[in-house]
Amino acid sequence: MKNVIAERVIHKGINRVALRFPYDAELITIVKGFPDARWSQQMGCWHIEDSSDVIDLLLKAFYDKAYVDYSALKPNLAEKIRLKREEEQRKNDKKLNGLGDADLPPLSDKGKADIDRYRRWMESHRYPETTIRTYTGMVTTFLRFISPKEASECTSDDLVRLVDEYILPEGLSYSYQNQMVSAVKKFYGKIYRSVIEPGEFTRPRPQHRLPNVLSKEEVKRILDAPVNEKHRVMLSLIYACGLRRSELIELVPSDLERDRKLLRIRQSKGFRDRVVPISEKVIQMIDLYISHFRPKKYLFEGQYAGNRYSASSLDKVFKEAHRRAGLKREVTLHGLRHSYATHLLESGTDLRYIQELLGHKSSRTTEIYTHVTTKSIQKIRSPFDDL
Repeated sequence: MKNVIAERVIHKGINRVALRFPYDAELITIVKGFPDARWSQQMGCWHIEDSSDVIDLLLKAFYDKAYVDYSALKPNLAEKIRLKREEEQRKNDKKLNGLGDADLPPLSDKGKADIDRYRRWMESHRYPETTIRTYTGMVTTFLRFISPKEASECTSDDLVRLVDEYILPEGLSYSYQNQMVSAVKKFYGKIYRSVIEPGEFTRPRPQHRLPNVLSKEEVKRILDAPVNEKHRVMLSLIYACGLRRSELIELVPSDLERDRKLLRIRQSKGFRDRVVPISEKVIQMIDLYISHFRPKKYLFEGQYAGNRYSASSLDKVFKEAHRRAGLKREVTLHGLRHSYATHLLESGTDLRYIQELLGHKSSRTTEIYTHVTTKSIQKIRSPFDDL
């Protein structure tokens, strides 16, 4: 019987299901019967919409015609864990933006005016839009929770009540609780300074988690996994220069200084500029990509020319590369940046230089990589070996 291999791919930033099989007129006719079926010259296969019932549709369409290998479409244990974490993150994101609080009373007119004041204050101090959206969403949730009291009538005990009666029962994360404290402290420190002393707010006990670092072999497998040239170059550049996701998608072609072999990062986290070294190998990879894709404004553009590549699409690119690489350990896109720093440290680069390359304001942030480097740890001999 004929064989059809089905696997998930990302095509133009969209999740699709690729159908791979040798040329066969009968199978092609079946594929053309799927809604939104398309042929990709670049991937050399047909691809269809990645719907929740795609496996059932494939089995029904190819019944008695071909054997469908859909094993790549079924989530393994690591995939199930990832999906669960994504669901938790979506839940947190809704809370971060003041959404998903159907059981809380609506925001009062006074509360809306307070939120507007808070937003204007952050805008005038040039806070990033993501921070403004997060902090106003947090304070909106807080003000809805304390209703019918207004912000001017609160005490620090109201934030304690929010944690005990809302954040913990809802199963929200440590990071959500920590961000809530930050948002409310800043709100009272700038908008209602005379009502509550911000120092009265206490944060949850700090969590000390080590970054998840990949080996050089694992990084290579991820960077070799993407079929699309643009995807491969984006992931390679993040690892090669230790970039944040936001820094990569803000790059423009002129940021690459070929003669000096430097990459300029403009107004990254904390509104700081920096330069990082970039190798001739990476420059050649970028130049080849530019000759093929010819970006108009940003180095990496989305579906429409002149628009930057979206952060969510970049995350999907990494997740697909991670899946195709067959790695068992869970790691996020930011893990490439963690791996860059750790590999530099293991190769003997001074921690102070790594701090500059990563754009860290404090050396304490960079020092976390001393806890995950294996250069010295692997030399330790276990007493078990002497028994």
